[in-house]
Amino acid sequence: MEMEGLSLRIPCSLSLPAAHLRKPLFPLPISTSFPKLTFFSRHNRKFPISTAFPSSCILPSGSQVIKEHCHLRFRSRSASASSQPLTEEVRGNDVKDNPVSGDAIRDKFLTFYASRGHKVLPSSSLVPDDPTVLLTIAGMLQFKPIFLGKVPRQVPSATTAQRCIRTNDVENVGRTTRHHTFFEMLGNFSFGDYFKKEAIKWAWELTTIEFGLPADKLWVSVYEDDDEAFEIWSNEVGVPVERIKKMGEEDNFWTSGITGPCGPCSEIYYDFHPERGYADTDLGDDTRFIEFYNLVFMQYNKKDDGSLEPLKQKNIDTGLGLERMARILQKVPNNYETDLIYPIIEKASELAHVSYAFADDQTKMYLKIIGDHMRAIVYLISDGVVPSNIGRGYVVRRLIRRVVRTGRLLGIKGDGRGNPEGAFSPAIAEKVVELSTHINADVKNRAPRILEELKREELRFVQTLERGEKLLDEKLADALSSAEEKGAVPCLSGEDVFLLYDTYGYPVEITKEVAEECGVSIDMKGFDIEMERQRRQSQAAHNSVKLSVGNEAEIAENVPDTEFIGYNNLYAKAVVESLVVNGESAVQASEGSPVEVLLNRTPFYAESGGQIGDNGFLYITEGENKRKAVVEIIDVQKSLGNIFVHKGTVREGVIEVGKEVEAAVDVKLRQGAKVHHTATHLLQSALKKVIGQETSQAGSSVAFDRLRFDFNFHRPLLDSEIVEIEGLINKWIEDATLLQTKVMPLDHAKRAGAIAMFGEKYGEEVRVVEVPGVSMELCGGTHVSSTSEIRGFKIISEQGIASGIRRIEALAGEAFIEYVNARDFYLKQLCSTLKVKPEEVTSRVENLLEELRLARNENSALRAKAAVYKASVIARKAILVGNTKQYRVLVECLDDVDADSLKSAAEYLMETVADPAAVVLGSCPGEGKVSLVAAFTPGVVDQGIQAGKFIGQIAKLCGGGGGGRPNFAQAGGKKPENLASALEKAQSELVAILSDK
Repeated sequence: MEMEGLSLRIPCSLSLPAAHLRKPLFPLPISTSFPKLTFFSRHNRKFPISTAFPSSCILPSGSQVIKEHCHLRFRSRSASASSQPLTEEVRGNDVKDNPVSGDAIRDKFLTFYASRGHKVLPSSSLVPDDPTVLLTIAGMLQFKPIFLGKVPRQVPSATTAQRCIRTNDVENVGRTTRHHTFFEMLGNFSFGDYFKKEAIKWAWELTTIEFGLPADKLWVSVYEDDDEAFEIWSNEVGVPVERIKKMGEEDNFWTSGITGPCGPCSEIYYDFHPERGYADTDLGDDTRFIEFYNLVFMQYNKKDDGSLEPLKQKNIDTGLGLERMARILQKVPNNYETDLIYPIIEKASELAHVSYAFADDQTKMYLKIIGDHMRAIVYLISDGVVPSNIGRGYVVRRLIRRVVRTGRLLGIKGDGRGNPEGAFSPAIAEKVVELSTHINADVKNRAPRILEELKREELRFVQTLERGEKLLDEKLADALSSAEEKGAVPCLSGEDVFLLYDTYGYPVEITKEVAEECGVSIDMKGFDIEMERQRRQSQAAHNSVKLSVGNEAEIAENVPDTEFIGYNNLYAKAVVESLVVNGESAVQASEGSPVEVLLNRTPFYAESGGQIGDNGFLYITEGENKRKAVVEIIDVQKSLGNIFVHKGTVREGVIEVGKEVEAAVDVKLRQGAKVHHTATHLLQSALKKVIGQETSQAGSSVAFDRLRFDFNFHRPLLDSEIVEIEGLINKWIEDATLLQTKVMPLDHAKRAGAIAMFGEKYGEEVRVVEVPGVSMELCGGTHVSSTSEIRGFKIISEQGIASGIRRIEALAGEAFIEYVNARDFYLKQLCSTLKVKPEEVTSRVENLLEELRLARNENSALRAKAAVYKASVIARKAILVGNTKQYRVLVECLDDVDADSLKSAAEYLMETVADPAAVVLGSCPGEGKVSLVAAFTPGVVDQGIQAGKFIGQIAKLCGGGGGGRPNFAQAGGKKPENLASALEKAQSELVAILSDK
């Protein structure tokens, strides 16, 4: 028996309180039986499901799971499995009979362009070679130097399938049909070889002939001023003008930065609902259109004044989204249900014990998030990105945390292999690895490291979740209850969000997601205020800037922001706006007073960005430059926004509010700070080149005489790596490269490729410091004019300071010269003492150490012999105790015998004293030291007396402790004055215990 083509829709309604929205839904019990039931998804995947339906099946409201996602077929056990499960309604008539796999689409694209003279090049890493970019976000990135004219082309044209990561829309993943963190961009590129006509005609041929998309369902957009592209599309390709949309600069004009190569672009869209006609058409309507192919015509150079001049070499840069094309060809409702991602979703469904086809919209969204994020995570870790709190590491850590939390919301417990406390993400990652062959073959080779990293990160985060989840639930319940009583919109306070973040380590983005699921907003402004308050308190505590709360408000109201002129001037005249003495506002400060001075303008750099504040002097003069007052400045801090607080001591005279002062920065110290700050930028670039682009800054400190640089890395640096890093930096110093500094809008700086610290907040205007060809960073610090000013660079230490975080300390400039001179002086002294040449020092020291080792061993052997001799003398002092059996008890002090020799003495006695016997020896080997040892023969141990427990209790009397095996144990203490009484206690207890035996 077989019932074909049965299509069911089960309308229903289910509402849940907000507090329960985070709990996963599971299939309901079954009551009505059928012979056999098999579910076929739209992708022709077969799933056996329960052999019966409930008499009343309840599914989430609005979920048309049967109508929109599946067809059911009932068949007898003898029914043929070969019949086609997909109806014409599901398959549609717009594509070829068989859905095209993602791998086949990729291969067809590359083959198409290879046959037209394009060189097929491999995808570059997600960690780009370009040090100014955090992650690879587009297919053109590996060709950026060619497009910018910095390197000559190697081939006239190329084609790639580029792995990409974008996280700016991470909140939309799973909610829309097309947003992803990881995706593949298929591209064809021309480096002056061909231009618009070929690019447009080939894109149309590929789309309509190779991929078989119907021409009447394709729309095109062009830049509003690009008449050439419009004519090619309409007259030469034949696209009706009503399906060609002219769009503005924001949508259809590509730029590489504020200046440089740029040009109009043209996009191809697929129309899912052509029946809606042409009236009021909006290509941005996601319910109707999807843009899948973008053609960029790089034909202009944008100059400093914003004008455009034609390029001598016109380029083509295109991108076709693989996931989007797969969605179209495989005729599925969204990108996630293609064969590129759906198998990962199936694995997550299996672990969660839910069916994607029958799931409500929320559950489907969770499964999509996992399916998408796991791809990004696996490929990021494969390319060397290690989870951390900064940069690329934070990207992968955030994605892992979203997967873990989402899995918990789905009810996933354990690793799927019987361990309820295990990590589940590695099991899903295995499916990603399985699908990786045609994307990146190296992933399988790196799978063990990927899975281990995932396991460690998930289990670590679970602890964080468990600490914060209970409190978050309480806070959300309070917010809902309070809002209901007041008739207001429920909102989680900034203070509560900060408490979860600061005290429990609960990520803000997770708090926000959980709150939104429960219908509760969060006060991000309040959270930012709490963060700023903590930063100020931390800074004030660290720097002891004494500004009371009351005075802060008064000062902030009356004192404007300080004008900083110290980039170009180390001397300036300024006016004293305010004074603070001992934490209180003052109108003057006299000689000897500690003072904090606020000026209207200053050449002094205030500590920020890791760089120390300047030192120097403030002078007040009168008539013929006669000094009236002198203030020594020893620190400068920013407070109350952008007010510079000059902290120091009045050395001469009196300083008053309203008076003009001459502010002079200590030139030598400022030079030291500049040298070390620029060296820090060079160090970061060198680290990326030597140990990997995934390495990024985790903190820094720039002082006058040294620098400290923290970075994320999983192991100590090798000696050879340190040598290579030093060599690179000193080569860049030797190159005498002139630094370039510009102030520009933040978005322009990012487009230009400047590195920003991940998670940092920047103003609308930022300062960009570039060492051409080496580094480009957003930085407000002071820097040298030329790398030659650094003079030399030397790493003096490299060590781990936290899990996955390393620290380098280094010297540059004058500090480097002083370091080298000091080392040379010490080496000369050592050579003189040892009477050897510098190159012979190492071997001479090694020989001396070997001689010392032999002497110590000989001395130790002699001490042990002496101890054994003493033991042989005292052996006859053993006393006999016991009723039915005679036990020998020997408790003695061996004066100043060391611990090892005391052990040797006890071992000798155990060999010479007849069983059963108990030996306890003690000594005072040095000032404030006690050594103890207990040795019991088998006959004593059999009586239930254990040496380890016994000697541990005796050692406590000497202010120490210890233990060991039942028959032999050692202990120590730090109260030699108690040794005699402790040994008496040991003997009396042994005698008392063994006398009854």
